[in-house]
Amino acid sequence: MKTVAEVRTLKVGRYLIIDDEPCKILSITTSKPGKHGEAKARIDAMGIFDNQKRSIVHPVKHKVGVPMIDKRTAQVISIMGNSVQLMDMSTYKTFELPLPDDMTLEPGKEVQYMEALGRKKITRA
Repeated sequence: MKTVAEVRTLKVGRYLIIDDEPCKILSITTSKPGKHGEAKARIDAMGIFDNQKRSIVHPVKHKVGVPMIDKRTAQVISIMGNSVQLMDMSTYKTFELPLPDDMTLEPGKEVQYMEALGRKKITRA
């Protein structure tokens, strides 16, 4: 799911959608309006799922998509190679996610994950 927001209402640390990828905003710089134009904003952002840096330039009154980020907790059920089987702590649904390289997980441990635009990622162990 996503909503729509004007560029001028966005803040650093929040999220927006660039090229159908949910991204976290790293920086926003605005230029002064010209003689016949309006002020423009340059937004630098990092993709949540692919960690690619992206940037866009839009007028400050332009509307952009903002993803609905759902942060939840889950319990590790099992680890199979380079994927982890998790169970959501509120809905008790089970699902698999790829094992992050920088985390050490073990069965029974609780982790935090985020869901945006139908995709999931482990954020904290």
